[in-house]
Amino acid sequence: MKRQALAAIIASMFALAACGGDKPAEQAAAPAAAAEASAPAAQAADVPSSELPVIDAVMTHAPEVPPAIDRDTPAKVRVKMTTVEKTMKMADGVDYHYWTFDGDVPGQMIRVREGDTVEVEFSNDPSSTVPHNVDFHAATGPGGGAEATFTAPGRTSTFSFKALQSGLYIYHCAVAPVGMHIANGMYGLILVEPKEGLPKVDKEFYIVQGDFYTKGKYGAQGLQAFDMDKAIAEQPEYVVFNGHVGSIAGENALKANVGDTVRMYVGNGGPNLVSSFHVIGEIFDKVYVEGGKLINENVQSTVIPAGGAAIVEFKIDTPGSYTLVDHSIFRAFNKGALGQLKVEGEANPEIMTPKLSDTAYQPAGSAAPAPATASAASAANAY
Repeated sequence: MKRQALAAIIASMFALAACGGDKPAEQAAAPAAAAEASAPAAQAADVPSSELPVIDAVMTHAPEVPPAIDRDTPAKVRVKMTTVEKTMKMADGVDYHYWTFDGDVPGQMIRVREGDTVEVEFSNDPSSTVPHNVDFHAATGPGGGAEATFTAPGRTSTFSFKALQSGLYIYHCAVAPVGMHIANGMYGLILVEPKEGLPKVDKEFYIVQGDFYTKGKYGAQGLQAFDMDKAIAEQPEYVVFNGHVGSIAGENALKANVGDTVRMYVGNGGPNLVSSFHVIGEIFDKVYVEGGKLINENVQSTVIPAGGAAIVEFKIDTPGSYTLVDHSIFRAFNKGALGQLKVEGEANPEIMTPKLSDTAYQPAGSAAPAPATASAASAANAY
């Protein structure tokens, strides 16, 4: 019996040794398989920019957003931009001589993929009075391209940069005096999608806040000139979304339906003020903090610095009009930083009811008033 037991023990030891001997081979196989699977992506990333497929960027004016990237390899993306100085409506009865990228404020939204090479063709309209350029916060290198794109009126410059890091970034003019160029409306957003893309949503909107410094006070009629003294003192007359009072309110309101998941790409061109972005009646399910990879959840308001951005997402549960504001609240109701998201669909009283009653206030311990007569009630409801 002892010999049989000893034999069994020796046999089991050999069996364990044999099993253990297989592990290094298995462990070696796993990295090899992973390396093989990642090889195409690595090879694509290593392709020189001169050999990348060339595509034209799809660019959109606010509040529209370019479509999501539908490829999984890098490309050379051609971006064409033109600076135009033009007079447009700031508010009812108020005009302003804006300096713009592509004819409006903000400039068009650009959407590329992490790893893309962005080739910029930058033109300054012959009617411009000064040189312009563009500083891409998404670009790595001196000036973000500002020196390479410094362009006199009637000229075109080109340069390229590689979108190394995903995120939502401001671009702006950086010709001296830099603050004046930005204050006149020269800013926009570029989204660098991560290689894996962003989760699909139902609606996307493009919004940029900016502060404007006019000679006349808020609402003063006629063509308003830029006031450098107010700009230096950081005392704007207007704080607006998308360059104009009412640009996303009333007939221009954003639209969605109950059940939609909404994503807003929100920038702050500045040049001076920090935004406290809030949607009245909603809680942000997700905030991509400062437009990067860090995600915060269940957020009521998010801070967006001048020259910064954030991505906010929320699902709409009940219909109505939702007001977008800078919650430095006098800016919303007295300077123009106000927009609307109008939502249609079936009401959900489990989430929020309309007003259920409206009765006379009764101090504690006081006698209840006599009930109204039928005739009195009818008279009260006559109008």
